[in-house]
Amino acid sequence: MEIRPIRTDEDHRAALAEIEAHWGAAEGTDEGDRLDLLLALVEIYEARQWPIEIGERFDPVDVLNHAIEELGHSQAELAELLGSRPRASEILSRRRALTVDMIHKISEAWKIPAALLVRPYKIERAA
Repeated sequence: MEIRPIRTDEDHRAALAEIEAHWGAAEGTDEGDRLDLLLALVEIYEARQWPIEIGERFDPVDVLNHAIEELGHSQAELAELLGSRPRASEILSRRRALTVDMIHKISEAWKIPAALLVRPYKIERAA
């Protein structure tokens, strides 16, 4: 594969396949250098294609909703991790805050960086 900018989803898939083929290459070798370049190109493409806005509108509940809507997880899975359906519902409706234990369980099971789940967010009060 010739290394060139990634402009399409097809280019992206090809680069990911190439990365997988070179994964674990020793640093400083031709193969390792190729891996570093491909990783940088994929990172640039993904940042442009799927930007993540980090700011007031990006909080742990948004991360959980993204995981459920886009990454194939479900509210039932979240309920199982947290111990009950009502607790999962309260978290997703912003009526209950995530605890450190919850963050750890979600991060481990769903492979979400804990740093994305520890940000402070506003809790809605029940009516």
